[in-house]
Amino acid sequence: MKTAKFGGSSLCDGKSFEQVLSIIKSDESIRIVVPSAPGKRHANDTKVTDLLIAFYEGEDVFSEIKSRFDSIISSLKLNLDLSAEYSEIEKRKTEGTTLDYIASRGEYLNGLIAAKALGWKFINPSDVIKFDDTNKLLYKETLQLINEAYNNEPCVIPGFFGANQKGEVVTFSRGGSDITGSLCAAAMKADIYENWTDVSGFFMADPRIVPYAMNIDEVSYKELRELSYMGAGVLHEESIFPVRKMEIPVHIKNTNAPKDKGTLIMPFSKMAPHSRPITGVAGKKGFAVITIEKARMNNEVGFARKVLSVLEGYGISIEHMPTGIDTLSIVVSEELISNKVNDILGSLQDISAADSIDVSHNMALIATVGHGMVKHAGSAAKIFAALSGNNINIRMIDQGSSELNIIVGVEESDYENAVRSIYNAFAI
Repeated sequence: MKTAKFGGSSLCDGKSFEQVLSIIKSDESIRIVVPSAPGKRHANDTKVTDLLIAFYEGEDVFSEIKSRFDSIISSLKLNLDLSAEYSEIEKRKTEGTTLDYIASRGEYLNGLIAAKALGWKFINPSDVIKFDDTNKLLYKETLQLINEAYNNEPCVIPGFFGANQKGEVVTFSRGGSDITGSLCAAAMKADIYENWTDVSGFFMADPRIVPYAMNIDEVSYKELRELSYMGAGVLHEESIFPVRKMEIPVHIKNTNAPKDKGTLIMPFSKMAPHSRPITGVAGKKGFAVITIEKARMNNEVGFARKVLSVLEGYGISIEHMPTGIDTLSIVVSEELISNKVNDILGSLQDISAADSIDVSHNMALIATVGHGMVKHAGSAAKIFAALSGNNINIRMIDQGSSELNIIVGVEESDYENAVRSIYNAFAI
């Protein structure tokens, strides 16, 4: 049995919708379909979710939103009238509803269309995807509700949203339809979770930076988690957790090329032995490094805890924390500290009595990921040599004890060149 999630690019218009319907109808093992909102039809187009957000903010775009859905219905020749749903959205907007409600209507309406086209049961995510009053997902309750609603009957469950205990719509972060699909796969104990998009799986590096990057046939949950978090954007990073718990494989497939092999995401224990040292290279810009220097810091019990408590007080999570005998460096999101740098530095100075505190801005992090590195000597040396050979200065190094990944920090201006240099050093 399969759960199949289809992204916005796969459901952007009537023609793409027909392709999706063809895929579903040709595979009787697909039992739950999770649709996203219509995405871009061409490079200069606007995603329906972005149009809905603009509508919420006061722009006169609702007629364009209705036209997108009506065009799909007309193209599919469906006997379906969404007038009542449109009126409800406009009414709720006038009465002062939430952004989450408005933003979620793209998935909701596309789900109604998919259910009608397939002749399948429609399940409203607000009835089965549950959050507490702090908008934290109620995992066990959600799985139980999905399973009860599914009841071995083919169904459509729109992605991206659910509801809290008050019945108010709550959305996941953008791309959250992947999470809905993963929850549905876990709830029905699927044999596989298919995630259909507009690319044929993961590449060893961002093809916009490395156009000749090779496709990854197989990747472990842990590798995928590292690559997704560091910017490999094919799959939402949080979507791994529900299926990983149940050891359900995830298959990334291309809607426009359904016969392509794609990328299979597996438990490491069930994968074929890695034949190459790395699985992929991924990275992100937008980081800053706070470096605290204090003599005999290593002898001061609780020093790191006090420093981290300051960041916690400002609501700032940390990315990495490389340390030395007398230095402590903390990598954080530039965005999170941008409006309060001086306040943070002052608080850190007060609590640590540091000899000096400096901030380095415009940092990019690059992760080289792969279980194979543990069996290939010299992986770190190869990374450093590749960067040095291209005159790229390494600002930070962080390597976990598992040897699953090696992370380096470089200037943002060196980012693309650094990704290419590392990929070229390992490319087969």
